[in-house]
Amino acid sequence: MTTVPSQPETLKTNLFKAVPFATIALLTIMGFSLGLHLYNIDSIGDANAYYTAAVEAMLQSWQNFFFVAAEPGGSVSVDKPPLGLWIQAVFAYFLGVNGFTVSLPNILAGVLGIPVLYAMVRKYMGTMAGLVAGLVMALTPVFVATNRNNTMDGLLVFFLMLAAWAFIQATETGKLRWLLAGAFIVGLGFNIKMMQAFLPLPAFYALYFFGAKVGWLRKLVSLALATILLVVVSLSWAVAVDLTPADQRPYVGSSGDNTVMGLIFGHNGSSRLFGGGMGGNRPQAGDDNPGAGNPAPGSNPPGARQAPPQAIEACNSLQAGNACTFDLPNGNTISGACILPPNTSELACAPQGLPPQAGMNAPVSGAPNGQAGGTPFSQETGSPGVLRFFTQPLSRQMSWLLPFALLAGLLALFGARLNLPLEAGVHKSLLLWGGWLATCLVFFSAISGIFHAYYAIMLAPALGAVVGTGFAQLWRWNTNMDWPGVVLGVFAALTISFQVYASQQYGEETIWMMVAMAALVAGGVLLAFQRRLAALLMLAAMMVIPTYWTGMTITANPNQNLPTAYVGSNGQAGPGFARQPDDRTARQANINEDLLTYLQENTQDVEYLVAVPSSQQGASFVLATGRPVLYMGGFAGQDDVVSVDDLATMVANGELRYVLFSNGNKQEIARWLDASCSIVPGLTTPGNGPENSAATLYQCD
Repeated sequence: MTTVPSQPETLKTNLFKAVPFATIALLTIMGFSLGLHLYNIDSIGDANAYYTAAVEAMLQSWQNFFFVAAEPGGSVSVDKPPLGLWIQAVFAYFLGVNGFTVSLPNILAGVLGIPVLYAMVRKYMGTMAGLVAGLVMALTPVFVATNRNNTMDGLLVFFLMLAAWAFIQATETGKLRWLLAGAFIVGLGFNIKMMQAFLPLPAFYALYFFGAKVGWLRKLVSLALATILLVVVSLSWAVAVDLTPADQRPYVGSSGDNTVMGLIFGHNGSSRLFGGGMGGNRPQAGDDNPGAGNPAPGSNPPGARQAPPQAIEACNSLQAGNACTFDLPNGNTISGACILPPNTSELACAPQGLPPQAGMNAPVSGAPNGQAGGTPFSQETGSPGVLRFFTQPLSRQMSWLLPFALLAGLLALFGARLNLPLEAGVHKSLLLWGGWLATCLVFFSAISGIFHAYYAIMLAPALGAVVGTGFAQLWRWNTNMDWPGVVLGVFAALTISFQVYASQQYGEETIWMMVAMAALVAGGVLLAFQRRLAALLMLAAMMVIPTYWTGMTITANPNQNLPTAYVGSNGQAGPGFARQPDDRTARQANINEDLLTYLQENTQDVEYLVAVPSSQQGASFVLATGRPVLYMGGFAGQDDVVSVDDLATMVANGELRYVLFSNGNKQEIARWLDASCSIVPGLTTPGNGPENSAATLYQCD
């Protein structure tokens, strides 16, 4: 007797057949990634307060929006191009200004980037490669950490993946319009993070030049046209700003000369490479913590101050480079790393991201006795060198599968006969993604300028794609031959050995290491019986520790101003240091409430709530009140946003009444305040600026 299936069972069966396994797997990866991005999201608070305050300012006028003003009064702009912040402002317009809303574009970019990467890798290497690529990217710690923040790197990576898709289309069709589309999208990327967007460009151009089946001369002409479009799109906003009279727009933050071109080639150009040049001694704004310059080791720059006793006490039982935290008298919690200030023998806790200045240089990795070095932010990224991505402190960001990517990627080059123009999908895939990965590895390993750990998100798509390509090629070979399975086992063993070594660098000894090793051994045993299952087990074994590290990244809650992967057991960052959900009340807890109340009550008839040395003191006021706050020195007090004459004029015109000032390099302003203004008694407060110096409130009318 034949049993007829019920209608619900039939529908379920037909639905499963209608949805391919690859689609189900891809949606599962995306759903898991979304969960990683959203878990414990309240802990990010205001995210990067500098950018969040800028979004608050941008929503108050079209001029602020276009020029990406850092505060509502439009005194100075953010030191980044506009597109990323424009997108954040659109989200904030509908959902309100808070840390989650301004980070949401990055979160969506991270999740939606998975199917984009899957489709591109699948085109050349098949479904298996695409799924592996998406999974690896989704489980890369720095990828998740950076997307859970309002720094614009997550959006930049998504735009660059879209550009890669356009270049693939140009290569396969030979049509100019796709090449121009790719160049246009890279130009948009430039307007998110400037020259960082150009890092994968050599790989994009190489794919088209060596892979498109059109004449060589035509390809050269097409690339020239694409480059012209790229330059026009990239510089369009910069030219518009620089052609606007300086008195009709904000001062261009961190530029040194009040031009976007100066910002591009100096602060966001040569400073990235060498730490010098135009604006090279100026700290990075927005994506960094405060600082002013890069003095020679052992020197104390003007205005440098001794580390506060709380900072020294925080490192009593720690070593140089260890994570640390301490509380300031005003209640603020400072998280960072232990470094050795010049001319001292005691370690002190320096705020996360603090460049080597203000009397507190970070130690060079491997330097004897923790001697100070000149590489900015070396407590995040170490010193330049070939092993930079394989050693502490950078190895925890995205390097977990890097050994397998390099080994399997090189071997996969022999997966097909080499022809020009390129015909084999494996060669096109490796030229694109291997070129992207290699360019970023070499660049970031070599630069001695400004380099933050979260910039490593730039390597996440390429890493996933190369791992997927290498694994898929071994998978194909493994169908009919024995040796690919053995090679896969060797590569997996080397990769897991590196993962264990890297984990131990951060004091991690967990059961997950044993799980990874057990899965690897099980895969090795299965090689004799079931090759495909063995290969999947080996892949799973390599994913165990990165998955653990990504999970700890979202639960241990490291510093959200400078997003980073889990710091390990050696660090002290943890859930206890999470900031509370972001609202006006929570924001006011981060500043002196008496001071805030006093300013609010006594400035209703003037434009500016207060003038402060930099955004480091001012962003909290903007987020707490939504009022204009004059950043006299831009992000970290180094810009000449206003002069003494400007301040005097503003006071005379009734625009400004109070100045909150701490000793620094603006001595002319200090002298003017002493001569023309009076100290407000009882409101001198511990500062939270670059030097943690006392801030004095002056009344100037």
